[in-house]
Amino acid sequence: MTTHRFTAIALVAICAAGAAHAGDGKKLYCWNENGHKVCGDALPEEAAGSSRSEISVKSGMHTGEVGRALTVDERAAAASAAEQAQAAADAEAARQRRDLAMVESYATEADLRRAYGDRINLLDDSLKASVLGETNLRLSLASLLDQASDMELSSKPVPPALTAKVRGQHDELLRQTRILAQQQRDRASLDGDLTDALARYRTLKQAQAGNAAGAAPAPATPPPG
Repeated sequence: MTTHRFTAIALVAICAAGAAHAGDGKKLYCWNENGHKVCGDALPEEAAGSSRSEISVKSGMHTGEVGRALTVDERAAAASAAEQAQAAADAEAARQRRDLAMVESYATEADLRRAYGDRINLLDDSLKASVLGETNLRLSLASLLDQASDMELSSKPVPPALTAKVRGQHDELLRQTRILAQQQRDRASLDGDLTDALARYRTLKQAQAGNAAGAAPAPATPPPG
């Protein structure tokens, strides 16, 4: 493809002549090349990624601006930002759906408090069971370790079955400890969750009441007696 390049004066003349002779779709392109503005009737391959202005030959008016092509890193950053924005929008939409379901599910604040109270009671019961389970596992593991220690002190080999029990009990204790830690985190956040839920519940209920009041027809004025 051959590109005809023009000076600024030639560009003005071409645009003036184009008003009488050029078709509506004819365009000129202007871009920076080595610090200088260059215009042409076609875009060369080496300028395809540069920012440029597009000018109608017929009217001499700017018809558009095209930004430079993004680098690989810039495209990756833009894609990551778009993904994060979409994830945030999805999370907000999900929160709004949950809030709407909450308002529709509980007629009063007392109902909402009771529901959270039930969750708190269930979690407290689970915590008690987990604490008891962890305690029993620790005692059992300590007993197995004592058996292995007594054998070693008596210069007796520790049976493979006992070694396997110690390892299995240790692994189970670690698993139970992780479960207990997660339950404790859930319980610690539950009071804050209730406070937040009540605040959102009140806001939505007030909005619903305001909408209902605005939609209610005005009372009819009785005719003069």
